[in-house]
Amino acid sequence: MSLKTTIDAQIKAAMLARESVRLMALRDIKKFILLEETKEGKSGELTSDEEMKLLTKAAKQRKDSADIYRQQNRSDLLEKELAELAVIEEFLPKQLSEDDLKAKLQEIMGRVGASAPSDMGKVMGVASKELAGLADGKVISAMVKALLS
Repeated sequence: MSLKTTIDAQIKAAMLARESVRLMALRDIKKFILLEETKEGKSGELTSDEEMKLLTKAAKQRKDSADIYRQQNRSDLLEKELAELAVIEEFLPKQLSEDDLKAKLQEIMGRVGASAPSDMGKVMGVASKELAGLADGKVISAMVKALLS
């Protein structure tokens, strides 16, 4: 079942249950899907990779907004963003734990032959593709930097 079909079903369920925050988050995801499908040069259907990128982008936007609201002591808006983020994360694959991420990165570093900080580009190129959606890019970058130094 495609993400779009799943989202449509979830929207109907949220409407019936009168869950306004969940409904807003789901509608936002659907908006992203429709915008991506109707982009110039697109065939109309999204691949699973494109869907994951789209969801990751939506989640990142919520996290960034939540950080800003936290800094500005806007707890009302912070709660809304965190609730929407929780809904979006339901559709994302489970994030890797720190230990799992470290093990995967060490395996990637062994494969590409990285041993010095100057090899960070090689490792990041492979890691960002293989671990897309499983870990945040900033976390991957920080861990690679720590492992190589």
